[in-house]
Amino acid sequence: MKSDRLLSILLLLQTHGQVSAGELASRLEVSVRTIYRDVEALSAAGVPVYAERGRNGGIALLPGYRTDVTGLTADEARALFVLVTEQAHADLGLGPAIGSALRKVMAALPAPFRGDADLASRRVMIDPVRWRSSPRPSTVDLGVLQAAVFNDRRLRLRYRHGRDAQVRSYTLDPYGLVSKAGAWYLVADHRGQPMMFRSDRMLSASLVDEPVSRRDGVELADVWEVLRQRVDRIPAPVRVIVRVQRSVLARFLRYHEADLVGPASALTEAEAEAEAEAGSEGEPVELELRFPALRAAEQLLVFGPAVEVMEPAELRESLVRRAQETIALYAEGRGV
Repeated sequence: MKSDRLLSILLLLQTHGQVSAGELASRLEVSVRTIYRDVEALSAAGVPVYAERGRNGGIALLPGYRTDVTGLTADEARALFVLVTEQAHADLGLGPAIGSALRKVMAALPAPFRGDADLASRRVMIDPVRWRSSPRPSTVDLGVLQAAVFNDRRLRLRYRHGRDAQVRSYTLDPYGLVSKAGAWYLVADHRGQPMMFRSDRMLSASLVDEPVSRRDGVELADVWEVLRQRVDRIPAPVRVIVRVQRSVLARFLRYHEADLVGPASALTEAEAEAEAEAGSEGEPVELELRFPALRAAEQLLVFGPAVEVMEPAELRESLVRRAQETIALYAEGRGV
């Protein structure tokens, strides 16, 4: 709608200062001619907007002009108040700030939208942390990481890697912080190469009195996408066939969804939940999984007899050894 586009132009100019007509047209997916017509409409409505021609020209607002958020639609107002848990803000020391900011936004909303926005904040909640999978508390103050990110300073980090438990030291050029599934990650370049570091594996962090050196034109979202795809594409050459009892299928799918080769066609997770609640003891479901190594597949033992590995034979033998070692441990503990 034109009214939404006019508000978008206004907010973009407030945020970025002078913006070229071509960039506005690209962002809003309209023609440059349409942008100039919209600028004329804003000017006619009393908004102090002007256009400068030429190579270095663009569209801008007169200095000092600000507007409020009364142009928000009802859906946009509701969207602002559907937030993730406050833990992410608290981790960054912004717990009080988010509450204060939302109160100010609420006061600026058009009166007809305030009820819906308040209801959305009380009726919808997003918690990104999976059950029983909260990360260990970080030993490093996130404030140090924030200072490096916001002040464009290099960071010296001592870090314990998960893959081999080795402690290494790095001098990093940070791009930013990412919260994923309840864990904080620092995204940075090390000698020009992108890396990510979990906050709960950091041993120490300190600012370096040197300006950050980032790759030109590269933003946090770009680096994170590269790193995310790198993790998603880790080779998993070990093929495993399992038979899963329906009573644990829902839990199995939650833990091993990422390891499945294709979807669990026999049952969706919701159907598995229903069968588990009903105490169904039907035929086991056969699934194919992939793991990066045989050792990684040994975690299937936690399901006990409810999950049987059919192949490969090497994994079955490995699980037998693990089970025997466990039996021997507890037998010795009882003096048997």
